[in-house]
Amino acid sequence: MTNHKKFNKGRLPMTRLQTLSVAAGLLAGTALSAQAQELQFIMCGGEVRPADQVVIDKFQADNPGVTVKMEAVEWGTCQDKSMQLAAAGDPPDVAYMGSRTLRQLAKNDLIVPVTFTPEEEAVFQPGVLKTVSSGGQYWGIPHAFSTKALYINCTVVEAAGAECKAPATWEELIALAKTVTDNTDAAGIGIAGKDFDNTMHMFLDFLYSNGGLVFDADGKPALDSQQTRETLQLYADLLPYMESGPTEWERDQMKDLFNDGQIAMYVNGPWGEGQHKEKVPNQIIAPVPHGPSGTNGTILITDSLAVFKGTGNEELATKLAKALTSGEAQYDLDMTWGLTPILDYEKLGMADVFYTKGNWPVFVAGISTGGPEPMVEDFKALQAVFTNMIQGILLGEGTVDELVTQAGVELAAVR
Repeated sequence: MTNHKKFNKGRLPMTRLQTLSVAAGLLAGTALSAQAQELQFIMCGGEVRPADQVVIDKFQADNPGVTVKMEAVEWGTCQDKSMQLAAAGDPPDVAYMGSRTLRQLAKNDLIVPVTFTPEEEAVFQPGVLKTVSSGGQYWGIPHAFSTKALYINCTVVEAAGAECKAPATWEELIALAKTVTDNTDAAGIGIAGKDFDNTMHMFLDFLYSNGGLVFDADGKPALDSQQTRETLQLYADLLPYMESGPTEWERDQMKDLFNDGQIAMYVNGPWGEGQHKEKVPNQIIAPVPHGPSGTNGTILITDSLAVFKGTGNEELATKLAKALTSGEAQYDLDMTWGLTPILDYEKLGMADVFYTKGNWPVFVAGISTGGPEPMVEDFKALQAVFTNMIQGILLGEGTVDELVTQAGVELAAVR
């Protein structure tokens, strides 16, 4: 104010019209400055999907002066990069990453919570929002979703003299795996046992198909249970019929064993059908068989868009994230990428949706009875709980009861 008086000393007072003109010019300059924004976007996975790029291009066109700078980074280093940048005070505006990281980011006050309207919540498939929920808040916007099912190579099964019929129960699964192992050179089933995240994921496919939990509704550890003991006993019963050296294999490596007829069955996501169809045209896809204490289920895994805190662009970044995950945009991504539908698109008025055709109903049916990938601050510690338990039974390093009891103790220390 003082400088303003000095500046105008000795001058004639401005007219009201001049004052308004100058004010309008200043406001216009401020608006232009506000619009000249660059959003830093880290995309885990090493590529920007065409469906996402269409939305980003439209977002830039609809918001003049806004530039979205995309950086696609391979999964192996991407999530650590986003977290390290944020911890160093130079966060991206938004990042696409595994939902498992959200609790750690939230605990360290690095991301902003997400608010969904009741209408937005209502169109998500059952259980999806549990994968991004912690402490009564949502911390990410789900953008990719997968469920699992049992793949069966009918050529191998029929070579064993068995009917290629999907086993409905664990008892039937064990019997079919035994028949294949006893009557062919193939293993009855492929089970992941390597120190890798999908070793835990595959175990949870079976645990959730037996009514089991990792954490209860109050967030308390619930792994030390009868349902977990029954699931680990399933692994013990299947051990004679697994691929050789199961602790050396992770799930994604099994597609080659399946394609080459070296295993008759294993659990995988919807992308498996395309990976197998040329070499295994005679395959069936079925729900994960259920155990004695549950019904068919699956692990529910999402990747999400996280909006980082302290950038000054939180509102704009959230607007972009919501655009990327809106109805038609998300549908395009799900369909073209071959993902389990993250939204119930029929509630949005869409007809003839892709997931009512072919084998898609198998992957959709397990959503309502599935369980989330557990969200903890230290995911490596959580993974170790399951690896220790699973490898323990596969290597004969303890009884089912001992290993599950120990897993319960270890889980209680995980945050």
